[in-house]
Amino acid sequence: WCHAVQTAVMLTAEELWRGVLAESGAGARKGRGKRTKRKLKRDLNRGQNIGEGRGGFLWPGLNAPVLKEGTVQSMSRRGEAEQLEVQAELVRQRDEWEKRKKMKVKRERGWTGNSWGGTSLGPPDPGPNGETYEDFDSRVIEVKSVFNMTAKEGRKRSISCLVAVGNGNGAAGFALGKAADRNTALRKAKNRAMHYLYYIERYNDHTIYHDIESKFKRTTLRMKKQNEGYGLHCHRAVITMCKLIGIKDMYCKVEGSVNLLNITRALFTGLANQKTHQMTAEMKQLHVVEFQNQRGPLPIVVASPKDGARPNPESEDEIPDTPLHWDDVRAAQGFKRSTWASLFPAST
Repeated sequence: WCHAVQTAVMLTAEELWRGVLAESGAGARKGRGKRTKRKLKRDLNRGQNIGEGRGGFLWPGLNAPVLKEGTVQSMSRRGEAEQLEVQAELVRQRDEWEKRKKMKVKRERGWTGNSWGGTSLGPPDPGPNGETYEDFDSRVIEVKSVFNMTAKEGRKRSISCLVAVGNGNGAAGFALGKAADRNTALRKAKNRAMHYLYYIERYNDHTIYHDIESKFKRTTLRMKKQNEGYGLHCHRAVITMCKLIGIKDMYCKVEGSVNLLNITRALFTGLANQKTHQMTAEMKQLHVVEFQNQRGPLPIVVASPKDGARPNPESEDEIPDTPLHWDDVRAAQGFKRSTWASLFPAST
């Protein structure tokens, strides 16, 4: 009997509850019998004051004042009716705490009603030296379960999260986070993304400098520069990341695999490697001009080389090495038809 009392004192409340609820063992890890179990665990220390007990004793200095009307109080005991009221109040407070614990705050809606994609996680946590990132926002790109086969635990499950961060002014980044539970994985990915930031150049703070084709593994992104007011006509993950970067007008076509990690890497690689107008002017040693429909044939000089333009222009016989996309050519000439045209004839 003494050994049993000593064992109970040595165990923590968490370990005792685990033994009562039978949540340990191989069956619980593999999900066996999960429909028959009810969660009965309660924190019995909530609302419990030092000195209070079922006996109703009043201990001066613990649950009763030491002095009362100038005299030192001695140990006493509550009446039976008063003690029942105290116990009932304690049970009522515990029930209220359990109800508050079960209340769920509705999170912000993402791309769809029940997915984490596109959901905001707020700014990253402050750094070790007290620096804050209030001007940054973080968005969930992907949340998925991954498994690893281990010799000790067998098929071990963990959560993998892809999160992108940005301040809407050219600075953005992304990172992966893995953990046993979802909240920890999201927090790790959000804070880790601050260590892998890119600075993306933007033309007039609203679009890219030129058309870009970026490829990562089996995913190809074709991005096109657009005028102000065009908007973002892209994949939903690309739209989310462009808003974090600060790009407001762009067209983007995803070809090949739509793996979200591949799309993210292809987007940041393409945007980080784009050439600004000044870089093009220095490389060609020529003025870079822009033509707008409302200005007619009058060019607008957007960049000039620092040492001045070279006297001899580029040869008109030089053919630029522009990759052709045959789908665009066929669509422009009217040869491309929808694959569903022969299956669903238009009604007349």
